[in-house]
Amino acid sequence: MLTPTGELVERARRAGVGVPAFNVITIEHAEAIVTGAEAAGLPVILQVSENAVRFHHGRLAPIAAATRAVAAAAAVDVALHLDHVEDVHLVEQAAECGFDSVMVDHSRLPYQDNVAATTAAVARCHGQGLWVESELGEVGGKEGAHAPGVRTDPAEAARFVAATGVDALAVAVGSSHAMTDRTARLDHALIAALRDAAPVPLVLHGSSGVPDDELRAAVAAGMVKINIGTALNTAFTGAVRATLAAAPDVVDPRKYLAPARDAMAETVQTLTTLLARR
Repeated sequence: MLTPTGELVERARRAGVGVPAFNVITIEHAEAIVTGAEAAGLPVILQVSENAVRFHHGRLAPIAAATRAVAAAAAVDVALHLDHVEDVHLVEQAAECGFDSVMVDHSRLPYQDNVAATTAAVARCHGQGLWVESELGEVGGKEGAHAPGVRTDPAEAARFVAATGVDALAVAVGSSHAMTDRTARLDHALIAALRDAAPVPLVLHGSSGVPDDELRAAVAAGMVKINIGTALNTAFTGAVRATLAAAPDVVDPRKYLAPARDAMAETVQTLTTLLARR
């Protein structure tokens, strides 16, 4: 069932657990995420990124409608979130396309420019009833990202939240986007310091590269919304390769998409269950 992102995040924050936000690229992703969440009996966030919209020829409405339909039919609480958006015109489409939250990403800008752009976006989004996430101390792994080792400063994070009015803050604490091996080590002392400094829920991006024990420690230290994308794609692509290797004459996409969707659902169930442990 559809549930606001802010509600799921605040519920997880109060309970001292993490709520996973899984990236949707195709309808199979959305179906797999909901299936995995239902198997775990736990809430989940479905998020569509600007990169995913670009994959769909720049059209948000079709993939948003499909994702929303899958979420609405779910037996568990599911929220819809528009992720990593730099394009102002895309932010303006969020509410009309069924999203109740958006991550406005101006982290590549110098600090003062990031504050100005984020403040303006928050004013527009709050006017439409949207919950807003932003980023400070850019997480690596995307084009143009800062060099590895960049971290979010707690004092700066507190000033940023106060100046912009964001509802949640993605911070750089050692993870990186697009990692296919789970070897990232996080700065848990920094996470705790950021939790104490910033009066909003903290968001961990690049979580696919973070091992289980590090994820659980990150949640214990103060992380709440845990973004996961590459782990699903790794499961999906691995299953497709295995199916086609075993049956190279297969041409019906349902024959390899079904096991790929199942593999993603299993990954979702495992990670969702992991993050809900205390």
